[in-house]
Amino acid sequence: QVQLVESGGGLVQPGGSLRLSCAASGSRFSVYAMGWYRQLRGKQRELVARITSGGTTNYADSVKGRFTISRDNAKNTVDLQMNSLKPEDTADYYCNARADRDYWGKGTLVTVSS
Repeated sequence: QVQLVESGGGLVQPGGSLRLSCAASGSRFSVYAMGWYRQLRGKQRELVARITSGGTTNYADSVKGRFTISRDNAKNTVDLQMNSLKPEDTADYYCNARADRDYWGKGTLVTVSS
């Protein structure tokens, strides 16, 4: 069983930055692939960024060059640094851990608006 807790969401103006963090329980964090997904109301959840246990990353085309995912295996955390935010980045952001199955956090809301 893996528990995930997101933090760092909030309101930011277009062009601004936010850093999301996800804290994971368990002793096997380092072997999990971790990811950030987002979901707009009434739409499907979509991948934002993923990072493997070995540190390989991949990003949605819409966030490449603006977002950076990173992990700290000593702290059991995975972060998402979001720069140059746009109104279309507004969504609920969810942390994901891929272990024996997919685990999800409860989400954190990011609102990009002037």
